[in-house]
This record gives sequence, structure tokens and C-alpha cells, in this order.
Amino acid sequence: MDAARYDRTRPDYPAAMVRRIVEASPGPLVLDVGCGTGTAARQFRAAGCTVLGVEPDPRMAEFARRDGLAVEEAVFEAWEPAGREFDAVVAGTAWHWVDPVAGAAKAARVLRPGGRLAVFWHAFALPAQLAQAVSPIYRKVAPDLPFPGSAAQPQQHYQALCTKAVDGINQSGAFDPPEQWQFDWERRYTRDEWLDQLPTHGVLTRLPAEQLAPVLDGVGTAIDELGGSFTATYTTVAVTAAHRAR
Repeated sequence: MDAARYDRTRPDYPAAMVRRIVEASPGPLVLDVGCGTGTAARQFRAAGCTVLGVEPDPRMAEFARRDGLAVEEAVFEAWEPAGREFDAVVAGTAWHWVDPVAGAAKAARVLRPGGRLAVFWHAFALPAQLAQAVSPIYRKVAPDLPFPGSAAQPQQHYQALCTKAVDGINQSGAFDPPEQWQFDWERRYTRDEWLDQLPTHGVLTRLPAEQLAPVLDGVGTAIDELGGSFTATYTTVAVTAAHRAR
């Protein structure tokens, strides 16, 4: 993964969601699980929090440190908290890499009573005309997988992730019943902005350059035919729960 491209192109999380998590937490100490390049960590820092990141990819961790973020390199389940406690444990577009039961148990271990676990993801949809145009392009390279942004895909995608997170939190027995918060928003992309982001999408990160190039060419042509830009609709969903007192 190209850390600089990922950080440059992936969107921030809704400010309203960050505020709600901060307001629902008992204090400002935040642990960011799978912090990546620091997208969410920077937003929580800007909201007045003190943030520690845990990130298994050294390239992502090093990129986040360049902006002054404290990051420890580890898989969350194996990370050693060394007696430290936090007011919130968050994970932006990362919790699907964590065992949902072990992850919830680890979060409970490091959260103060009343502390908040909040894991969240983006799902996006392309305009129907663009989705229809690029669908055959994706089918050539990944015929068995739904392509990102298809009109029918976003809700199904994030709901499956949320269900696993909820089940893990419930199985841990350490949290109040989880809630699901939803934030809907839009972002307009130029052709170049979208083509810059595409190689960071899951199904495309695994393609060699010679297979990726025709995908980018085809998608670029489809966007040109729409006038060179488009508006993507986003839904950001958070699964969140308060830690019960020990």
C-alpha cells in the first residue's frame, strides 16, 4: 500500500461523528486501533484529544509519526498496553482486520469504566450512470466480487461489518448494548482525484500495474463522459458501546 497516496486520497470522517464520540467518552485519552496514516487520529487530536495509535504496518505507522502522532507498531490483539487506560478506543476502517471478540475484550481491558468503544467505516455509492459504465470494467478483473461503489453494494457492505462488530462486543460481555450511528454526506470528485484514490480500494490493491492500468483508463473515460467530475454519496456508520464498570 502506498501510504502517501492513501493519506492523500482517502476522505476524512464526519466531524459530527468525531464530536459525538468525544462527547460520549469520559475523558480525552484515545487509543486509535489500526490508525493507518493517522486520518482519524488527527481529527480526534484536533478535537482536543490525546491520541495513541496502534498500527501493524510500519509504512503506515512511519507516515503517521511524521505529523507528530504517537504510534506503536503491533497487531492490536497482541499489543501490550503496559497498564495504560483510555477514555475511548476507536478504529476507522480497520476493525475488520481485528478478531471481533478478542478485539472487544482487549478494548475492555484498556478502557476506563464508562469508556467508549467506537469502530466505524465509510461506504460510498457512485452515481447510477457511472456505476453502470464502470461495472463491466471491474467484472473483467474481479468477476466474482462486487465492485466498490456499486449502487446496491454500500448498505450490504457496511451492515455485514457492523453485524460482526456487534456480535463481538456482545460476546465479550463487557459492554452495554451496542448502538449504530449513521452519518450521510457527499463529496464531489474530479476525474484525476478519483483515479488517484482508486488504487487504494481493496479489490484493486492486489492488481499488478498491467492489470490496473486498463481499469483506470476505462473509469477515467467514463468520468470524462459525465463531464469530468461526479458526486459520490457516502454513509459513515459507527458501531459503539460504553464499557461497563468493572
